[in-house]
Amino acid sequence: MGQESVADQTVFIVDDDPAICGGLSDLLESTGKHTQHFSSAEEFIERWDAKQPGCLVLDVRLPGITGMELQATLNSSGVPIPIIIMTAHGDMPMVRKALKAGAVEFLIKPFTDQELLQSVEQAFALDRANRQTVQELNSIRSRMDTLTDREREVLTHVTAGLTNKEIAEKLFLSVVTIKLHRGQLMRKMGADSLADLVKMWERIHRQEQPVRTNG
Repeated sequence: MGQESVADQTVFIVDDDPAICGGLSDLLESTGKHTQHFSSAEEFIERWDAKQPGCLVLDVRLPGITGMELQATLNSSGVPIPIIIMTAHGDMPMVRKALKAGAVEFLIKPFTDQELLQSVEQAFALDRANRQTVQELNSIRSRMDTLTDREREVLTHVTAGLTNKEIAEKLFLSVVTIKLHRGQLMRKMGADSLADLVKMWERIHRQEQPVRTNG
């Protein structure tokens, strides 16, 4: 996956009012942004491709699945699309809930053109950062997949801070053999130093920790 440019990103608008969808689309496209709009959360879920970069401008009050419910569904599915919530009926508990759940911004209708455009730019930047992180993690995992079982064992012990001698004793191998395995895994992982290798290991395992959702 290559790094997307701003031109590749799309603003997905979900609002059951065609006039609002049309007005927001006209505004955003007048600034060179690509848009797609949907009249319901269900239509968005059916038609949206998660691989397509961008952000979601989401109305709270929708027929069927509400905007807040769609936000919760996307969060529980692990979909990292940045969301801008908009409503004409916002209250502070709703605002706090949406922001706590990761919304980039909560816009109260009627909001200004500048407020929307600034929020979209912020959401686009977050989306690019998220996708770059995913790309880097996938690259690390791909390199780890090239390691042999023995190299994986050595990697586990090296990143735990054990010396070559300590690893050799644990695996009943010679220090020379451990050094060879260590050199091979460093090369395969593309690590320039032990610190670099440890950072890769920590990034992978930090990502695999269970996600705690806000209740």
